[in-house]
Amino acid sequence: MKYMIFGESHGPAIGVTLDGVPSGLELDFDLIRAEMARRAPKADGLSTARRETDEVRILSGVFEGRTTGTPLCAVIENADQHSQDYARGLPRPGHADYTGFVRYGGCADYRGGGHFSGRLTAPLVFAGAVAKQLLAARGVFVGAHILSVGGLWDEKFPPLDAEDGRKLFREIAAKEFPVISDAAGDRMRELILRVRSERDSVGGSIECCAVGVEPGFGAPDFGQNVEGILSQYLFAVPAVKAVAFGEGFGFASMRGSEANDPIVSENGKIRTETNHTGGVNGGITNGMPIVFTAALRPTPSIARPQRTVRLPGGEAAPLEIHGRHDPCIVHRAVPVVEAACALGVCEIIGI
Repeated sequence: MKYMIFGESHGPAIGVTLDGVPSGLELDFDLIRAEMARRAPKADGLSTARRETDEVRILSGVFEGRTTGTPLCAVIENADQHSQDYARGLPRPGHADYTGFVRYGGCADYRGGGHFSGRLTAPLVFAGAVAKQLLAARGVFVGAHILSVGGLWDEKFPPLDAEDGRKLFREIAAKEFPVISDAAGDRMRELILRVRSERDSVGGSIECCAVGVEPGFGAPDFGQNVEGILSQYLFAVPAVKAVAFGEGFGFASMRGSEANDPIVSENGKIRTETNHTGGVNGGITNGMPIVFTAALRPTPSIARPQRTVRLPGGEAAPLEIHGRHDPCIVHRAVPVVEAACALGVCEIIGI
């Protein structure tokens, strides 16, 4: 199953085409609406003031409530654009304005970031909602939470089996601020509001987990490696700048006696006592939960004066960004990272 996202932030609509969706899946539209609502900004001062209904309209691939097996195409109309807030020829530091200008010969839609905007994560969440339903039918569940904002940290996922994971993922998804520890979440909220008052932004990280994946999927080779497949999907998410599996960079300061996961057998089922490797050895799933952390950069659009150049000539120019922007996108990105993971796991297990 492959997906292609289309549209621009300030165009008439955005959308996604999913190719290779198995036929006969009865889509749960309540679940889809709930997933879309998780990504949408809230009127809480933590997000952009842009308001979109994010109603998904299916154009093809569904008949009488079930997928047909032909390409599934869905669109989401844009309605709340303020295009006057964006200046032509003044690339914003940290954005893809300059690289998009070079790559597409100055023809890219610059308004609101165009095709590079975080707005394009809405159709990705829809695609992920479809992928999650396909995975659930196989006993595989995906969930995530905010692990950090700035220098403030949530708890990490505890050891989980498929059923425990499913329950915990639902509990976290039901929260407006998706953390395990609500006390940690309150501190993160306070930081985001303080950063916003300082006309700045802040980044963070998201811990994601897929439970119920059987051992033996993947390969050490290029294009089949589990970590490589998931990373491809994750780095297609705007703002993701690093991905670490299991202990990730923590391995660099560990000893082998600390990093190794003891292998045991219980009731005829082989597992590991710990899960430092994040459920993957040699590019192949080992039956433990697949666990990774994705780091997201601070939102580049900040209200402070910045320096840029004027395109195409390259003359130095001051820049003051106006408009509606998130002081932190980490909390809204949780369902987006889940969607990328779900699509990646579908590829890994052969959906």
